[in-house]
This record gives sequence, structure tokens and C-alpha cells, in this order.
Amino acid sequence: MSHHCWNCGTAITAFGRQESCDKCGKDARACRNCRHWDPRSNNQCREEQAQRVVEKEKANFCEWFQPSEGSGGSNTVTKDQLRSTADALFRKK
Repeated sequence: MSHHCWNCGTAITAFGRQESCDKCGKDARACRNCRHWDPRSNNQCREEQAQRVVEKEKANFCEWFQPSEGSGGSNTVTKDQLRSTADALFRKK
């Protein structure tokens, strides 16, 4: 299965510490591109032995990093999208 950028969904083949997405420039070896990343888990990581990484969108040296297998991009929700959804839901009539 191919690996894709968490931000834009572009295919990524290299996940070195200094590698980045060719399209959007986001770091490739970041928590958001890892198969262990889970926003609902403790420290947003399913790997219990991993040390805490504060900046999930920046490159890091985590020894547990494994590229996620998925399309990426499509599951990313921006703050503006969340705000507009909440506004539509709670808008007074």
C-alpha cells in the first residue's frame, strides 16, 4: 500500500528526518504521518513506549515511527471547517 501526506494526500516515498511533501512542504517524518498517531489516545499516540512529542506536525526522531497506510489529506479537518460546522449546528433561527 502507498503512503500519503497527512495534510494534502500527495504520495510520499521517503520518510527521512529532513524529507517533506513535494506538494505542501509538510514534514514527512511527523506524528501525523505515523500509523501510531491517534488523536484520542494518550499523547495522541497508540505506541505506549513512545516518548511524548509535542509538535505532531513537525519532523521528529521517534524510534517507533512507521508510515501510516492511507490516503491522507481527506481526514484532515481545519479549525475553519470545525467552526463553520459548529456555527451551522448552533445557529439561532
